[in-house]
Amino acid sequence: MRDMPSTERAPAPASLLVQHVPGLSSAEVAERRARGEANTSPPPTGRTYATILRENVFTFINNVLFLLCIALVLLGEISDAVVAVGVVIGNILVSVVQEVRAKRSLDRIALLTRPQATVIRDGHEQLIDPAEIVRGDTVVVQPGDQILVDGPLISESALELDESLLTGESEQVRKQRSNVLYSGSFCVAGSGLYTAEKVGMDSMANGLTARARAFRRVLTPLQREVNVIIRVILLVAILFETILLAQAPIFHLSLVEGVKMSVVIAKLVPAGLFLSITLAYALGALRVARQGALIQQMNAVESLSNVDVLCLDKTGTLTANRLELHALHPVGISERELRQTLGDFAASTASGNRTSQALAQACQGEVQPVYQEVPFSSAWKWSALSFTQGRLRGSYVLGAPEMLQDAVPLTDELEVLAATWSNLGMRVLLFARAPGTSPGGDAAAPTLPDGLVALGLVSLSDELRPEASDTLARFSAAGVTR
Repeated sequence: MRDMPSTERAPAPASLLVQHVPGLSSAEVAERRARGEANTSPPPTGRTYATILRENVFTFINNVLFLLCIALVLLGEISDAVVAVGVVIGNILVSVVQEVRAKRSLDRIALLTRPQATVIRDGHEQLIDPAEIVRGDTVVVQPGDQILVDGPLISESALELDESLLTGESEQVRKQRSNVLYSGSFCVAGSGLYTAEKVGMDSMANGLTARARAFRRVLTPLQREVNVIIRVILLVAILFETILLAQAPIFHLSLVEGVKMSVVIAKLVPAGLFLSITLAYALGALRVARQGALIQQMNAVESLSNVDVLCLDKTGTLTANRLELHALHPVGISERELRQTLGDFAASTASGNRTSQALAQACQGEVQPVYQEVPFSSAWKWSALSFTQGRLRGSYVLGAPEMLQDAVPLTDELEVLAATWSNLGMRVLLFARAPGTSPGGDAAAPTLPDGLVALGLVSLSDELRPEASDTLARFSAAGVTR
């Protein structure tokens, strides 16, 4: 909560925050770095180019084809051997190119932007590389800074953090003393100090990055079935060859007859099956890659074809992460007056968020001199502005109806309308005014002003991505439920 003119809204300077906080000494930093408690970056995918080449050359299917090629060459079937070699080479080229591309993309994944960090050591602020942070360091955070390691907030002032990179939710999260700050989030409002408790691979951001980069080789149902079939056919072929070798001296088979029989047995291994699977995977992977998707292994094409249920997080997936005004329902005033008041309210808000941005875009307003402001927080789910001059004299509150219902009782009509909008997936807000009073309490626990009177209900909707409807329709046509 602020109690100052809007022109003076600014975070406290970092120099005021570091008083009486000595931080670690240089000797302690060196000791902890020697113990391996530094903030090292997550490793790459762990697969070198040589590993990718080796794993794609010496697969089970390729090894079978190599043996088949050698057998066909020895038996004089050069044309069949060339076909089998072509299958192997094509499979290797497509697989290696695709997995190298995936490796490079995965190596670029990072939740941390790696800016410089401000820490307190030997009683003074120091600007260091994030990799030089050690466990126990005291880190300074100010608006716009990214949280680089995990740890509790140790300063008294509260912070507003954007954790959308970690959770997908764009609503700001309020952090107070002793609350844990997670790496990968951004400080939106407030300044403070926190202790580096989890660094390196123990931190939230590096753990998520490492899991995203991890490589996992999983056989699809078709591959497992084909491997079983090939193993059975190989056992049969080996058994026939053994019988043939055992019968040769008994029945006095000539070399030509033996070669002909061996060719028939060798052709029991279905090279065409390998060829069709490889080509299907390759063509599918190329088509998917053209759409901008990242494919680590070509068999992911088959795995994708077996999906029958699609689970989506709407924030940033189906939606453009932007709100838009859906409808207004004025109470005791005209819609034009309600729209004008909401526009002024949104334009005068210093701690902007998606809600105020949507209202400012839909309702034209002018900035008014603010006497007091309570920024929106997920803890109380409302925001307030107080004006002592101009046509907006008084206090205005915008928040969730359920959080304001004790101070602003709703009529049955308003409750039904709010429930109807909520069932449609809208974000419903109540806008109210209190003449001549200001919110009470303090910044950590503000209270609503007395005498609030409802001015209207506001419904906001998440803006769908232009391609969302067409994409979901295609999934439905393919038999995928959601």
